[in-house]
Amino acid sequence: MIRTLLVDDEYLALNLLETYAQQVPDLEIVGKEKLPMKALERLQLGQVDLLFLDIQMPVLSGNNLLKTLQNPPLVVFTTAYTEYAIEAYDLNVVDYLLKPFPFERFLQAVQKAKQLLNARQAGNPAQSSAAPDFLSLKVDGKLVKVFVDDILYIEGLKEYVRFVCSGNRRYVTLESLRNLEELLPNQQFSRVHKSYIVAKSKVSALDGNMLEIGTVKIPISRGKRDEVVADIFK
Repeated sequence: MIRTLLVDDEYLALNLLETYAQQVPDLEIVGKEKLPMKALERLQLGQVDLLFLDIQMPVLSGNNLLKTLQNPPLVVFTTAYTEYAIEAYDLNVVDYLLKPFPFERFLQAVQKAKQLLNARQAGNPAQSSAAPDFLSLKVDGKLVKVFVDDILYIEGLKEYVRFVCSGNRRYVTLESLRNLEELLPNQQFSRVHKSYIVAKSKVSALDGNMLEIGTVKIPISRGKRDEVVADIFK
């Protein structure tokens, strides 16, 4: 069970979150709070795996609440405002739900959190059978299944990422490379640059400081070349 805390200062929004959460068997609601300071007290006790957190709240905003936590749970922001998306990326949140959001979108956020929790609980994703066979991505209003073995590389686009897969398929979705780096098995994938994760088996050549995947050249971060060469070519 995923121990879940719901935080929103609007009564109707909080009730909707609770209604959605009650429909997901994997979620155990351990609390719901309208006041951010009460939520902070609850979080400091621990025992929360997943936090659905509103941003615009009195006294303490959701993003500032998150910044106070030394060991935060997985967080999904719920907000009516788009301007916090980049900060959400910097705070490494699992997902960013824009109100009003349907149950399908809520469920997608839960699935992302489950994949991350499975990887964390396994200890080392590289050795874990819990590493996912596929990722469920929200793309242009659709839920798309992307198989891990089909991924060539992933490119960071600020608060979004682009998956480039075999068959010239491309998918852009709201996600962070940091989440994906933790989720994807590191025996198959390598973060070679702040903006790129590559599938090691799909790399065909190294040209100077650039990796080649098909006709695409992907840069290696300054100072990581030796590490990348050892990881991918040896």
